[in-house]
Amino acid sequence: MRDVIEGRAWVFGDSVDTDNMYPGFAMKLPLGEAVKHVFYDLRPGWTDLVNEGDIVIAGRNFGIGSSRPVAQLFLELGVAALVAEEFNSLFLRNSINFGLPAVTIPGAAGAIADGERVRLDIPRARIEPADGGARLQGTPLPEFVLGILAQGGLLPKLAADGYLPAAGA
Repeated sequence: MRDVIEGRAWVFGDSVDTDNMYPGFAMKLPLGEAVKHVFYDLRPGWTDLVNEGDIVIAGRNFGIGSSRPVAQLFLELGVAALVAEEFNSLFLRNSINFGLPAVTIPGAAGAIADGERVRLDIPRARIEPADGGARLQGTPLPEFVLGILAQGGLLPKLAADGYLPAAGA
């Protein structure tokens, strides 16, 4: 995990649920096909526009709904981090477990423009326009969560700490 990420912002509103992120029909598809349907109903064609290093920004209740492995899809698309005013707790845990930074920053969805280049400092929970401007402050993630992210997710962290065999061992 990089501590500071600079990328294009993709802004979504409140109460974006996991069904909107990962439609039921796509769950039956191989991962390479399923990723083409992220935000299928909310923003058709989004997966053709998102680039490596981009950041998804949302309002409150981001990730409500059923438990679906959406973080894996975001990572496959190259999304570098998620920022929301509030995450569903199960969705947040799924993101961290997969090694996808998810930072809570109040007001981000209203202050950042869709398509704007932003700089996100993950350990400090700060986001600002890449060309300067108002910096928004969030709640920093606990050190143990930053450790999980630094290792690439929960399973790699457990392996690094000796609780699981290392990958390929």
